[in-house]
Amino acid sequence: MKNRLLLALFLVPVIQLWGINFSGLTLSNDDKLLFKADFQSQNALFITDLNNMETRQLTAAAEKLYLIENGRALLALNQFGAVKISVSGGLPEPLPGYPSFTKGNIPLKGRLQDIAASSDGRWVIYIEPVSSGYGNLLLIDTSNGVKRIISERIELPGADFPVKWNPDSRLFVYEKGGRLFYFPILNEMSALVDERFRMIGPGRVSSVSWGQNGDFYYFTGNTLYQIINPELFTRTIYGDFLSIGRVAAVLPLDFDAGFDRFWVAPDSSSILINKGGKGLFFFILGENRNNAAPNILIPAGAENFNVLWPSPSARLPSSFLTITYSLNGETTALRFEASRSSINLLASRTSPSLPNSALSPDGTRAVFWGENGLEIWDYINWRQIQRLSREEVYSCVWLNNRQIIAGNAKFIEEIDVTSSAYPRRRICLSTAAEFGYEEGSRRPLRTLAKIDNEWFATDGTSAWTAVTNVQLRQASFSSERFRVFLESHSSGHFKNMPMIRNISSTGTTSLVSRFTANSSFTLNRPMQIALCFDLYDDDTGLNNVLSALRRYNIRATFFLNGEFIRRNPLGAAAIVNAGHETASLFYAPIDLSDTRYRITRDFIAQGLARNEDEFHRATGRELSILWHPPFYRSSAQVNAAAAASGYITVERSLDPGDYLSREDALRLNLRQIPPAEMIEQITQRRESGIIVPVRLGQLPGGRDEYLFQRIDVLLDALLRSGYEIVPVSSIVR
Repeated sequence: MKNRLLLALFLVPVIQLWGINFSGLTLSNDDKLLFKADFQSQNALFITDLNNMETRQLTAAAEKLYLIENGRALLALNQFGAVKISVSGGLPEPLPGYPSFTKGNIPLKGRLQDIAASSDGRWVIYIEPVSSGYGNLLLIDTSNGVKRIISERIELPGADFPVKWNPDSRLFVYEKGGRLFYFPILNEMSALVDERFRMIGPGRVSSVSWGQNGDFYYFTGNTLYQIINPELFTRTIYGDFLSIGRVAAVLPLDFDAGFDRFWVAPDSSSILINKGGKGLFFFILGENRNNAAPNILIPAGAENFNVLWPSPSARLPSSFLTITYSLNGETTALRFEASRSSINLLASRTSPSLPNSALSPDGTRAVFWGENGLEIWDYINWRQIQRLSREEVYSCVWLNNRQIIAGNAKFIEEIDVTSSAYPRRRICLSTAAEFGYEEGSRRPLRTLAKIDNEWFATDGTSAWTAVTNVQLRQASFSSERFRVFLESHSSGHFKNMPMIRNISSTGTTSLVSRFTANSSFTLNRPMQIALCFDLYDDDTGLNNVLSALRRYNIRATFFLNGEFIRRNPLGAAAIVNAGHETASLFYAPIDLSDTRYRITRDFIAQGLARNEDEFHRATGRELSILWHPPFYRSSAQVNAAAAASGYITVERSLDPGDYLSREDALRLNLRQIPPAEMIEQITQRRESGIIVPVRLGQLPGGRDEYLFQRIDVLLDALLRSGYEIVPVSSIVR
């Protein structure tokens, strides 16, 4: 067997996420400190009055945008918190009750903490972590910042935030422990019954959907329930949730809430089901519910799945349903004509070049956005109207049928898409390339910020306005009362800290000395951890894991079995193309400790060699010299035989237990450990050099939930706990 030592043991260091970095300090004569803070992929301008240590945010990138208060305000979410901004223009104001940087909260590493905002903007729901796997579900009254705990120890969210509001903001549904619960908004919250009496049934947030008229749909097994909106609020407070519903359909397939998604047509005439990200199924509801529309296969590796489904209008008796997805950086659009009795696939040769989308309220236009810009499309005639930008756009919402609001790296701006000139109005700045105080005697002193070749000014209270002929004051680090400077840090939450010296007294303090971090994640000395993903035969979960690792810029190790390679050659190639380390899991998923097999040196050598050949045939590349026996069941004899073939046997540091199927748990009278508990066990290990296996693919006996379905939560927890995630070869070399 050929030697491949140099392939595995010399690796490029993995880029990890850093702490907060401060820059651009400048102090005014009246003791107001202006500075920029950078964290992960975002930055913002802040100003702190050193006399009372109150901090205000001056710019805000809109990684996510929500339209609230009936279109009068925006809720912009970014790494520094959630802020409200008037649509007419203004400076960002921290959302009351939500942890924000301006209120002394250190942002968490990893993903953006998502929220669920009611359409009227009165209520916001978020999850406050209490451990690496769990958090408390909190309801915030945005009018006064009052918080209410809705549910304790709810699983930290994976791909889907576990809450869905109904359209009139009077009720929401949430997921906890594989069950669904409802929560009505009452004038007197104390009258609300206990959580156990508000349970709808088994399922996840993907099991429910709200219709445009507020009707509620719930999928369990192969049955779809519908509850009419007028009955929904008044009846559910006092009785069983589903007793007021009706069976909308009994379908010839089961809905798996862990992997499937569904959408109901706006007129309730049909249902679309995305089955495990691999196929689309249409079913006509109502009297014609036995009729099924053509089923469509989804190519392996597809992601960014979006559904645009407008209501039929008076002039259009049928609606055009559009499904888009991304594959290898290319967006594909599938167009269907849907009526109450049929759904037909339409020929479409054009697709948008951007992955994210939103439909105008009247269904006539669609906006697409992403890393490569912003496009407006004629939705009915399906043609691009205009490419509005080629720069990255983070988020976009429709203000009305004429205007959109888009957040990019420079501005949050309103764009009129019905005018041929596409006029833009700046609502707020997202960042600033250059900034400082204005030179002169104007009071109050204005803050200046430059984007491209344009200057903007604010007095710290009013919205940013475009200005000309400005003169930027030279940066100052002292006033009559204070001196400021930056002090470098090599670890912890900050890369450096703004330090404040009070000239009139003794001692120097940090600007962030009163800042607090979430106590669920304690930073100790830097530690390394290796994640290894085991693929035995099924590729379920692979695409989501690859996407998550790409977002976090993490290089991991994948152990591939020959059975998986033969069944999923494109999946094996996707792992290689993503730049991950690949290792052997033998040629077949057999238990090498089973006495039915005669384990010899030749048997192990031939099994490893056959797996090499399978991998090379599928990818044109070679496996590394790392391997572990299937199911980690080994012996000294097996390890010695592998070593004779030039392989290093990898042993796991801990066993998450994600291989235990539902059937095996019942047969052996064991409890399935939920992924949130697995994540807690992993992060509590608190030592460097551990190797953690994560099994991909669905088990024959099924599971309530797989660890790989919470991959984002696992990565967040490790990064927030101070781990550096590395390939296995970085641990065993």
